[in-house]
Amino acid sequence: MANAPLAEGHARMDDGADAGEVMWLHGEVKDTEGRPVANAIVDIWHANTLGNYSFFDPGQSEYNLRRRIRTGADGRYSVRSIMPSGYGCPPDGPTQKLLDRLGRHGNRPAHIHFFVSAPGHKHLTSQINLNGDKYLWDDFAFATRDGLIADPVKVTDREIIAQRNLEGEHTEVCFDFTLCKALSADEEQRGIRVRAKE
Repeated sequence: MANAPLAEGHARMDDGADAGEVMWLHGEVKDTEGRPVANAIVDIWHANTLGNYSFFDPGQSEYNLRRRIRTGADGRYSVRSIMPSGYGCPPDGPTQKLLDRLGRHGNRPAHIHFFVSAPGHKHLTSQINLNGDKYLWDDFAFATRDGLIADPVKVTDREIIAQRNLEGEHTEVCFDFTLCKALSADEEQRGIRVRAKE
């Protein structure tokens, strides 16, 4: 969804209405030489604990679990959010009816979506799946890739918890991105397709 709130370096993504497990998601945007990319925009969105996305779910606040983060000179981004849930196709919808006839389920593992862009670099559209989800290797959309699996880690260290200004144990998810040089201005832009709020 276009125009999610933009923050410098770090943001909180959830509105506090969902009592989900706290997630600390962070990483670095680098170029192909391993150097940090400053001023990259990391656009992040994911489902809530019921597998629903804001805008499409009237029970969520506008832009809940949707943020854009601008990296600093260190190329780093971080967000405080909640652990997303996987979800299935609507049970009475046409996709699930087709899958039923094929004898297949319509479930997706927990995942997080990203757009990553920076001047002079190719726009990246990606998603990461979270290791440990029972549908990780059985995604009906066949979207799981070896290099796009993040390992959630439980954080109990009180010093780290205090540094992050969190109240207690949480789950850490770390994922870095590498951007390739753009050969044209067109490559810096995401594919042209109208999105909600555009």
